[in-house]
Amino acid sequence: MVSLILVSGGDIASTNQADELLKLCDWVELDRVEGRTAYSYQHARMWWVEDGCLWEDDLDKRWELATGEVPTEIIFPSRHSAASGNASLTLHPIGTMQVPEGVEPQYGGRSADCPPPNPRIAAWWRELNEVGTILEEFDLSLETTHHGPWVETPSLFIEIGSTAETWGHKKAAELLAGIIYKGLGLDGGSGLGNWQGDGTVVVTLGGGHYAPRANSLGLYEHVWIGHMLATYALPFERDEEGNVSGMWNNSIRKAISATKKAYPGGRIVCSMDKKAFKGWQRQAIRELLSELEVPLLKSAEIIG
Repeated sequence: MVSLILVSGGDIASTNQADELLKLCDWVELDRVEGRTAYSYQHARMWWVEDGCLWEDDLDKRWELATGEVPTEIIFPSRHSAASGNASLTLHPIGTMQVPEGVEPQYGGRSADCPPPNPRIAAWWRELNEVGTILEEFDLSLETTHHGPWVETPSLFIEIGSTAETWGHKKAAELLAGIIYKGLGLDGGSGLGNWQGDGTVVVTLGGGHYAPRANSLGLYEHVWIGHMLATYALPFERDEEGNVSGMWNNSIRKAISATKKAYPGGRIVCSMDKKAFKGWQRQAIRELLSELEVPLLKSAEIIG
């Protein structure tokens, strides 16, 4: 088991989290990997890359090629940008499955595809809600699946947002580093969000970028979170004859497939924001999920 932490060298939100992690335990500096700084502690590895990790594809394979170690998960400490300017602490999976093949995604990743989500995301979301309230000026949220890079290993971003005024916030970096530290079991504990092969895993469909449905469902201890697809990641088209097309179909297929890879043995279900779709869109989604044999459940059915 190797947990690979990818640090973006030109991103102060990323490097501050890394600096705080370095303070928490006795990391050993390794020989440089691809000419870049790397550290080791227990099963965790920290590896610095240039700013712009969104376009650094195949980092998992590159680490394996250089070291012989196979990463089992990737954590990306990062900054979060938003036009609102609101201070925020966020978590999210990555992927650009709504971008048509042959079109280069604007913020990295592989068009029409998404890596597996990291199974830790719901447990870390619950931990963020436990400890994050001490920073009263920060909003806490999951984000829906978006941007690169492309990897084949379960991954998540853990971020400080959303402008230069807060990216360098030391207390926020300390708090998120603490979640990584505890979440990976580097504190001597068992870690948070260790998938044991049994449980209900929710893929959410529709709604805004800040994943209100997943935010709510993920607070329940028995709920695991897979990919979260905002309405913008489910683009529909319909011609005059009523034929439905668009990348929505691929987005759902890829999100479910990648989530199954991340959660072997899990019971994959979907939760849909009905208000985000027109009637014919909801029907198309139901028909696809029926074909894929994935239940579409109400929140109350998931919570139990």
